[in-house]
Formats: sequence, C-alpha cells, structure tokens
Amino acid sequence: AAETPKQEEDYGYDLFPERNSAKYKAKSIKESLFTFNHKCQVMLQFAMETSPYAKLLLSAMKTSGCQVFKDRHFSCEDCDGTVSGGFDAVSSQIVLCQNNIRKQSHMTRVVTHELIHAFDHCRANVDWFNELRHVACSEIRAANLSGDCSFWNEFDRSNFGWKQHHQECVRGRALRSILAVRKVSREKAEKIVDEVFVSCFNDHAPFGRIPHGKKDAGFAYRDYNNRDRYYANL
Repeated sequence: AAETPKQEEDYGYDLFPERNSAKYKAKSIKESLFTFNHKCQVMLQFAMETSPYAKLLLSAMKTSGCQVFKDRHFSCEDCDGTVSGGFDAVSSQIVLCQNNIRKQSHMTRVVTHELIHAFDHCRANVDWFNELRHVACSEIRAANLSGDCSFWNEFDRSNFGWKQHHQECVRGRALRSILAVRKVSREKAEKIVDEVFVSCFNDHAPFGRIPHGKKDAGFAYRDYNNRDRYYANL
C-alpha cells in the first residue's frame, strides 16, 4: 500500500491496518473457519451470486477487460470501527471490514459500493492519490448507485422527507467518505463535491439509470446483458 506511515494516514490506510504489508499474512484454516472471516466470505459469495447490483457490475467489469475474481480482488479484514469497506487502488483490491459487517444486506451494499469504485478504476484513468476531484466523483457515483441512499436505508437512519432528499443524501455521504480518508478541510471537500456533483451524479454507468431497489437493479442487469448479446451478434 502506501510507503510511509504519513502516506498511510493521508490516504486512509490507517483505517485498514491489515493493509500494512508488514502485518499481511495468509489466514490459517482454523482462523478462517472460526472467526468473522468465514462469515464474511460466505456473505460475500452470496452477494456476488444473488445481488443484481453486484452481478451487473461484475458483468460490466468483465466486458471492460477487468474480470473480478473473489479470491484475488476481495479481502475480508479487521478495520477501524468507523468504516465498512474500502477500495485499495494500489492492489486493485476491495477490502470488506469483517468486524463491522454483520448483516447480509449491509454486505451487499458495501460490495456494490466498492465495486463501483473498482469499475471506475477499470474504465477511467482515475488518479486516486493526487486528484481529489476524481475521488469525489467516484464517491458521488457510489453513493448514488449502490443503494446507500435508498428510501429504506435512509428511513432506518431516520433521515427522510425533505425536498431533493436523494441528492442531499448522496452529497452528504460522498463528503463524509472524502473526509474519512483524506486530510482535507471540510470547506475544501464541500467545494470539490459541489464542483463535480452534477456531472458525476448524472453518470449512471453501467446501470443506465439510478436503481432505486433490487427490482430496478434487476431490470438494469437484464438490459445490460441484452445489450451485450445484441452487439455480439452484429
């Protein structure tokens, strides 16, 4: 990951202590079977096989030349208590915080959120470490398209009812994500989010539209696969 402790702190690596290569080691069979790791792996597999959000993103990445493999591109790890997951651009790996993800619905949402970052990493020249506008754009897209701001998730947080609520939820979650992983003032982060918000909020790739639930995501997955078959037959 990062080369120095300062860089680890600046880019949020301190939230993911197992990203420290000095501590990185293969999990033993005993550890895998009798800790959070096993449950994390089972929930991850279920999300990849059943979630229309995850299935569409996995298909889109494969089409884009970035096929995702469970054992290579996902890692269940213990993290800081403030985060549920992350995307490590250095290793092209999604981190799932096994100590903080306890429910399947939460796992599915985190997998989807981080796969959107991975999709952006695959399709575009994203400068995760030097260009905060790029980070803000991907965070806006992830909050908008992953279900983070769905009605029921916001209802569970007791956040609902005002005009333009979805947009404000997306804006707020993107802002919090940036502040969690970058040493930047709130004022600067807000300014950058505002600058890129409209264009990034309206970028719905690969869904084609904002999926407001599993049904919408299922339609998007069907349409995406039908499109691929159409072009393959041209």
